[in-house]
Amino acid sequence: MAEDKPLTVQSDRTMLLDVHSPSADECRSDIIAFSDLIKSPEHVHTYQISQLSLWNAISSGLTADEILSRLYRWSRFDIDSRIEFFITDQAERYGDFILTELDEEYLLLTVRRPVFALQLKAEQQLLSLLEPESESSFRVRRMNRGILKARMIKLGFPVDDRIPLKSGVPLEIRLRDTFQPRPYQTDAVKALLEDGSNGTGYGTIVLPCGSGKTIAGILAMSKLNTRTLILCPNVTAVHQWIRELLDKTDLTEDDIGEYSGEKKDMKNVTVCTYQIVTWRPDTDSDYPRFSLFRDGGWGFIIYDEVHMLPAPVFRITAELQAIHRLGLTATLVREDGREDEVFSLVGPKRYDTPWSQLEAQGFIARAYCHEIRLPLPEDMEIKYAIAKKREKYRIAAENPLKIQAAKEIIERHSGESILIIGQYLDQLEQFRTEFGYPIITGATPTKKRDELYTLFRTGEVKVLIVSKVANSAIDLPDASVAIQISGTFGSRQEEAQRLGRILRPKNRDSHFYTLITEYTEEEDFAQNRQKFLSEQGYSYSIEKAGTHE
Repeated sequence: MAEDKPLTVQSDRTMLLDVHSPSADECRSDIIAFSDLIKSPEHVHTYQISQLSLWNAISSGLTADEILSRLYRWSRFDIDSRIEFFITDQAERYGDFILTELDEEYLLLTVRRPVFALQLKAEQQLLSLLEPESESSFRVRRMNRGILKARMIKLGFPVDDRIPLKSGVPLEIRLRDTFQPRPYQTDAVKALLEDGSNGTGYGTIVLPCGSGKTIAGILAMSKLNTRTLILCPNVTAVHQWIRELLDKTDLTEDDIGEYSGEKKDMKNVTVCTYQIVTWRPDTDSDYPRFSLFRDGGWGFIIYDEVHMLPAPVFRITAELQAIHRLGLTATLVREDGREDEVFSLVGPKRYDTPWSQLEAQGFIARAYCHEIRLPLPEDMEIKYAIAKKREKYRIAAENPLKIQAAKEIIERHSGESILIIGQYLDQLEQFRTEFGYPIITGATPTKKRDELYTLFRTGEVKVLIVSKVANSAIDLPDASVAIQISGTFGSRQEEAQRLGRILRPKNRDSHFYTLITEYTEEEDFAQNRQKFLSEQGYSYSIEKAGTHE
């Protein structure tokens, strides 16, 4: 029997993996370290080799020879010589700029190739950061460590940071005996921390929505045993982290502080929102709460939903290069294209696994995606025709026929826990008026939000109307149906997050409905969302309103 080779490596640096091959899982484990999963439909998964994916791999200890060896092992066909050159060249480039200790005030940036040293001297945006030490080295002030790394990667010059991480104030964090992490959560933390040598202990873990990213963070905390700062996208996520920490570890309420708009408690473990730390009295002022980062004696910082990391936090993150860091996300897709800054300032991708793999293993729910298309009412056609492009989208998104379509879906899934998710507050209020279901928006007080989420979890409330505040970091394990009535244009990130609300494992399949006004701007933007979900491997059907059997 011929050796099984499930991989096709193409000249554009994409790789096609035959998931039906007996060796598919083993091959996937080999290539995910140096490539990014781009598409994962039911038969063939597509991976991409890029500069950033190779730098991720090299920074984690892989060599060009090891990467090429894995490709030779699994590729059905000969590999294009240009790909071999690209891998070798990028691997060499990662080692061209090495950052090491010099003295108490300065670090030393050593440049291996003289031509690159000359290029650095000619880069205007680097002149203020680099002080010549020799023909092939520069002094860098410690405070500029992160800024330098961020600016250099924009120029295609990744820095190999070999400066050991400092330990924060010790804090023993023990897991409860009743808590049993899943194998992939344990593997993710091992990949992050490795053996504790230089170049480890910081990075990003990519896990699907509903798979327990919070648990991975808690596992890492139990390994590092140090004071920890956790940043979250919203107050509900803050409360969720606190609940999980109290449930899964021996930490008590006296150990855990909430730093939000409502409370300002700094304790051994402090959980806060991005919004509260980026507050400032006006646009010309500094960020007074950035001191939270510097004054806590932290040995570990967790960035929950790191793909949502606000731009101002990148600045302070640049200063926090001396401590352990973890970014958690379901997708490294950033609509602002700042993935390279996540790489430089938080850390490289250390672990990734496809949604479909965890779904097949039963760790997340099997989900079916449905696009329901509705006509635009005749009395709105003229208004739509003369509107500007952005206005057209909103008119289509707020199509009143969506109310009846949602009603039919709710009846179809009677007794299940259902979320109605939308972008526009006026539209959400119309649904609340029509159905009488409770609603959560940005204006809903935190206490009220928590009450409604609790009622939804316990089943006392079966249908909940939510705005984009529920897009991420909300644990609603029993939700099995989501009805998306409007969204942020064609945002792939938002689509992944909203789908994640119904992916917690349960004893039934999940269904994600998107209501679309056909032949409008909304349909055009839906194509991007539809393509994204299909490429992730989800069953996706399109039907006209009222045709479901």
